[in-house]
Amino acid sequence: MIKSITSFGAFWGMFLLSYSVQAEQTIAGGMDVSEGDPKAGKAKSELCHGCHGVDGMSIDPTTFPNLAGQYAGYIFKQVQDFQLGNRQDDTMSAMAGMVTSKEDLRDIAVYFQSQKKMKGKPTDSALAKQGAKIFKDGVPKSGVYGCVNCHGKNGKGKGPNNSLFPVIGGQTKAYLVKQLNDLKSGKRKNDPAGMMAAIAKKLSDKEIQAVAEYLAGQ
Repeated sequence: MIKSITSFGAFWGMFLLSYSVQAEQTIAGGMDVSEGDPKAGKAKSELCHGCHGVDGMSIDPTTFPNLAGQYAGYIFKQVQDFQLGNRQDDTMSAMAGMVTSKEDLRDIAVYFQSQKKMKGKPTDSALAKQGAKIFKDGVPKSGVYGCVNCHGKNGKGKGPNNSLFPVIGGQTKAYLVKQLNDLKSGKRKNDPAGMMAAIAKKLSDKEIQAVAEYLAGQ
């Protein structure tokens, strides 16, 4: 199993090199997302507020994800994926189609990135402690690499120039569980090089619940 972890680590390193984890303009369809206007984005994002909140904190944590402090490049790419059909959701697929301008999408993405980074409510439960260990160390016996290596300390990301991997610390538990299960089942297929799908398939239902419990409290 150590060999398996090492092999995955080597793959991860080569993957990052091949993508070059370049600035957000590469991830965001050729646009320099960092040049977006957050003030304009606030007005343009009014359509999003009914689900994601004015400040990017979900009004219904059981259904809609937090966007507060999420990387603009990541938001931009996900909305484009919904528009292109690379990712599907009954609500977001329709809403994404209403943003017809890339410049508007850039402004909206930068607005949500400019908000105070999403924050959850910590818990000392045994499940959260198990999740913390999975997040930091992975699951060696299953060949699962530690989440921290891509998503940063406490899931708060590596930085806006590495928006390939989103902020997940402080995200809603229900959303995290759903995404991991969708990746595990193959329902969601827009993760880079299938990395997250490969990881999710090695996680048990209890491990998914545990890591989501931990991250939702960050």
